Amino acid sequence: MIVLGLTGSIGMGKSTVAQLFRDEGVPVFDADACVHQLQGPGGRLVPAIESAFPGTTGPDGVDRAALGRAVLGDDSAMRRLEAIVHPAVRAERGAFLAAHQGAPLVVVDVPLLFETDGDKSVDKVLVVSAKPDVQKARVLARPGMTEEKFVAILARQLPDAQKRARADHVVATDVPLAETAGQVRRLIACMRDGEGR
Repeated sequence: MIVLGLTGSIGMGKSTVAQLFRDEGVPVFDADACVHQLQGPGGRLVPAIESAFPGTTGPDGVDRAALGRAVLGDDSAMRRLEAIVHPAVRAERGAFLAAHQGAPLVVVDVPLLFETDGDKSVDKVLVVSAKPDVQKARVLARPGMTEEKFVAILARQLPDAQKRARADHVVATDVPLAETAGQVRRLIACMRDGEGR
């Protein structure tokens, strides 16, 4: 089994590329979705997060906007949050990999793959990338996003150029979707043939 780490900075089209892999029958572990589940209503991380950051949770689980305000721009607070979240996500990823042991290729979609040294636990890394103006337009179109928040998020992420330099494969998402899908299909065929190892 080849474990392909999928990553890319905010607004680069990672979710779209993950879906393209799913469409081709490749199992995908989505770290963001896992975090949402762990922090949602009844999520097992909710008590620990409330304890560390009082007032950031409620009946619907973690209030992401409140938690964002509590940690963005505060390295110490972010480290405390990561110490709660990252081990839980690693455990879920381990369970996912065990459940898909027979698959020739699986994808683990992790936004902060390089930043958390997750690249050391995958066989290959795929970075999704788009031009900076395309990225910025996508991110600022999101509900509740501001330029200030965008800059703060980017500051916590390895720059795109460095990600691309460290990647085994790069897929462009600032091209027509059919072209991105073609890149994904070629990569899957390459991996299944053993050439992408």
